[in-house]
Amino acid sequence: MSDHPANGSGNAEPATPDIDVATRRLMSALDALERAVERRREADRDEDELAARIQALGTDRSRLADELDGSLVKSRRLERANREIAERLDAAIGTIRSVIDAEGSS
Repeated sequence: MSDHPANGSGNAEPATPDIDVATRRLMSALDALERAVERRREADRDEDELAARIQALGTDRSRLADELDGSLVKSRRLERANREIAERLDAAIGTIRSVIDAEGSS
């Protein structure tokens, strides 16, 4: 039924070397697992930092878009004021020329 004697008297060498090998393999596997866990933690931290940076960039983008919109409104207002001033100056120049021409012909 079994190749091993029931009382264990057939095995003259103790199982300690096998246990030592198995213990070393287990310790090696545990060390590898700890390293893998640490790498995963670092990757998670990096991912969290990246998400925070993306969030900050999104906030900056929104702020810059708002500032740009405000600048465009201000620019359009200044262009309109510039056109109005140019028209008034043209009208004033025309009036001054008319006065000068009228005085010159009298």
